[in-house]
Amino acid sequence: MADDIKMRAQLKGDMVEVKVLIGHPMETGRRKNEAGEVISAHFVQLVTVTLNGKSVLEAQWGTGISKNPYLTFHLVGAKVGDIVAVTWHDNLGQSSSQQIAVTQG
Repeated sequence: MADDIKMRAQLKGDMVEVKVLIGHPMETGRRKNEAGEVISAHFVQLVTVTLNGKSVLEAQWGTGISKNPYLTFHLVGAKVGDIVAVTWHDNLGQSSSQQIAVTQG
């Protein structure tokens, strides 16, 4: 499911700006389909980010996050060529990972 994550990491000054777009339905479990049946909850629960294999961010999400979540954050101390990796896990046991090298912004 690596195609579900689009990301960019650019060095800007002394910080790296990381932008991540996760393709995920993020169903709350409260919405109904056209037949009036409740659509089961399906949402990302945990997002982790590593820089060169070292954990730098961990986010616990719930049903309050919108469909196809977008995440932006800054890293200090990273340089061009460093590897930023993002992994998410959802409440149905699915997960996806993607990594990218930091580029000059």
